[in-house]
Amino acid sequence: MVYKTHGNLGTILRTIDSVGLKQIILSEKTADAYNPKVVRSTMGAIFRVNVIVVNDIVKTLKEMKKHKFKILATSLETDNNIYDIDYNKKVLVIGNEANGVSKEVLELADEKAKIPMLRKNRKPKCISCNKCYFV
Repeated sequence: MVYKTHGNLGTILRTIDSVGLKQIILSEKTADAYNPKVVRSTMGAIFRVNVIVVNDIVKTLKEMKKHKFKILATSLETDNNIYDIDYNKKVLVIGNEANGVSKEVLELADEKAKIPMLRKNRKPKCISCNKCYFV
């Protein structure tokens, strides 16, 4: 996951904690999870979620595939949506608001799904991500 916005990352961490997920893998290009703005916006979730920061997300995903995990990437270029996916043994990859998931990761993905939006106005990526966690 690549995020530059501290508040968005904090909201995502808080939501991950609220649905019982235990860890998140972040690209080193992401906002610092321990930045005071992020920590404050997590409302304490930062202390319950294992944050793993990697310098090569593609290499990390390839390693996870060796351990029988499937890669699910969010993309607008698919008819699948997040409500139709079995999340068992899956790694969910969500890109940033500006560029989405990288081409390299999309090529590596076993499945792609879009996050449906009922209105045309764009919501912050953290809100879109949160929809995935509650599926």
